[in-house]
Amino acid sequence: MENKKKPQNKPTKKKANFSGTIAIIAALLVLAVFVPINLIVNYNDKVFDMTPAKQYTLNSKTVELLDSTSDKDIEVFFLLDSLKEVKEDPSYLALYHTLDELRNRDNISLTCFDPDKEPAQAKELDPSGLLGVERGDVFVKCGETIKRVAHNKIYQTKDKKGEIVEYAGEELIAGAIQVCTAGSLQTMYFLTGHGEKSINDEYKNYVNTVKSDNYAVAELNLDETGAIPGNTAALWIAGPQKDLTDKEYTLVSGYLEQGGSVAILAGPCDTEGRFQNLDKLLKTYGLEMDYNIVSEGSPSNQFKDHDDIQNPNYFRVTFPLKTDDFTQDLTTDLNKLIYKKLCVAGIYNTRSFGLLPESQYNAEKIEVCSIIRNSVDSEGNYSTVSKAMGGDKDTQDYANNKLSNKELDLGFYAYDRISGGKLFVVGSNDIIDSNLEPKYLSSEDEYASKWLVIFANTWLFDNDVQMGIGNKVTAYDTMEFKDASEAKRLMGLTALLPAAILLFGICVWLKRRHA
Repeated sequence: MENKKKPQNKPTKKKANFSGTIAIIAALLVLAVFVPINLIVNYNDKVFDMTPAKQYTLNSKTVELLDSTSDKDIEVFFLLDSLKEVKEDPSYLALYHTLDELRNRDNISLTCFDPDKEPAQAKELDPSGLLGVERGDVFVKCGETIKRVAHNKIYQTKDKKGEIVEYAGEELIAGAIQVCTAGSLQTMYFLTGHGEKSINDEYKNYVNTVKSDNYAVAELNLDETGAIPGNTAALWIAGPQKDLTDKEYTLVSGYLEQGGSVAILAGPCDTEGRFQNLDKLLKTYGLEMDYNIVSEGSPSNQFKDHDDIQNPNYFRVTFPLKTDDFTQDLTTDLNKLIYKKLCVAGIYNTRSFGLLPESQYNAEKIEVCSIIRNSVDSEGNYSTVSKAMGGDKDTQDYANNKLSNKELDLGFYAYDRISGGKLFVVGSNDIIDSNLEPKYLSSEDEYASKWLVIFANTWLFDNDVQMGIGNKVTAYDTMEFKDASEAKRLMGLTALLPAAILLFGICVWLKRRHA
């Protein structure tokens, strides 16, 4: 019987498994590469701006401005102890990077200090005390020109939760640099030569308010100079007692046609004849001036004057709300103040104006809208009284016989849709005369018509130079769901997916651990 041997299995050659070794090496390489990179980036304070609005990177227009002014010595002052205070708060990180980019420029110095701790240094920035100095402000200085960027404008918009959603700092700071390197602030020029009151006396308080908004203010005799300065923000004709000359009319009307801004506070005055040139200027913009003084016949609508006596020339008015028919808005913010009882809806020593038929001016080009009107009395009737003052026989008859006990317009704006020219007209200049202000018991007693004139400055000329950079929006990636169950399903998948991958990896390892 043949003895058969069982076949023996040949030993198989075991395959080498380097997966674990490769994983370890890959992990070490990742650490070797990214840890030093992270340390270098942190050491050099390098940031990769992944924000949608590029909040941490200067706009190309800002860079172009900085390059073009590299020959100017520019000083920037940030009114906090150090940049560290904004660097450590994510909400204010955009401001940190803007200022940090500026201080890296050879011609720009950045100084940080707390104005509460160093009042002497703060006074050097604002020796007159008109601009106001507060913690968090940014000041830009070049030569003798200084411009303040208020801290409450840098982050202008907050959502309902009070969180910052827009950063305007780069736009405002770049605009301040442009103004300061140009050598002078934009100037509100008050015309003289027509019997106007002085900006250094009767209008002093109002002028100081204008200056606090980063405007310069000066007087200008246009008939003598024969030209409108290039740094003009707006021309003011405040309380003229006589007409513009022909030369002045030509200059002012040409300035408006080229997109300039003019404010006329034409209070009642006892003149002989009409203001021919002023009337002609107003007519171009759809307006006519009434030669009268308006008073209030109803005691319920009368206010007290500067001698604390109830005066029919001091009376209640309304400020019409903007409608969709108009593009400009001068009264919404003012009506909010009135609604909150932060000022009184009144005016004093005023004349009225009329709106011309559209056939008498270019209504397609000129947008004109009433911004102040008289108010009805307690019975719902108009009780204002018009009395002729100045003008000629025709205007006197019209003022005395046609304008009492009816709705009257006491102020208008006119806007040239093509050139951008702006005209602001109010029938009282006494509302900016500090000698005639009522004896206010508090700021809540100030007349809204005065605030309207203050607000008009920004409408006439926005002193925050628009660089075209715009506000940078704080945006976040979001996902939208139909309902809560859909959101829960996705959250479940998000949690389960890594776990499934981990479990799969463990199973593979268990199967191949002896391979």
